[in-house]
Amino acid sequence: MVYGYARCSTNEKEQDINRQIRELKQMGAVKIFSEYESGAKTDRDELYAMFDILKKGDTVIALEVSRLTRSTQHLCEILDIAKEKELKLIMGTFVIDCTQPLDPMTEGMLKMMGVFAELERNIASQRIKSGMQNAKAKGSILGRPKTTEDDIPQVFFKHYPQFKSGKLNKVEFARLCEVSYPTIYKYLSIVE
Repeated sequence: MVYGYARCSTNEKEQDINRQIRELKQMGAVKIFSEYESGAKTDRDELYAMFDILKKGDTVIALEVSRLTRSTQHLCEILDIAKEKELKLIMGTFVIDCTQPLDPMTEGMLKMMGVFAELERNIASQRIKSGMQNAKAKGSILGRPKTTEDDIPQVFFKHYPQFKSGKLNKVEFARLCEVSYPTIYKYLSIVE
């Protein structure tokens, strides 16, 4: 059986995973697992759901190593799974046939690809942090805007006297205001 794995880091509003799915089908994938998760995250539901059903001789296709993982250590774990289950891994044009013992050159090349995928992620992360520090140095405010009393909805103030008198507990208060429990705490800390 030929399985495909597609992954994007951010949600479907920001990244389109359909190109990967289309190309995986063209490469022969019959069943495709896809998800929006960071490549650095190792406990991805769809990736491991796929690995759970794989049988000896199955093939896994990803468009590139970085779709499977952006961690060299995680890539080595995936390679161990492929060896144990005797799978065939196809990442773009690079084929790793674990149905037979791997030659050292193929295994080394795969691990080098993993190193470059991890390096690429680390460089991007470093650029983002540098950009945030630069923006902060220029006076930009990073993160969510601070909530003030002006941001608190009127429904909070409508039910606040009942809460203050003990007629409502925090759970009931949050439900009436149609906000989460932590949000009620935030509003209370501002008001009180």
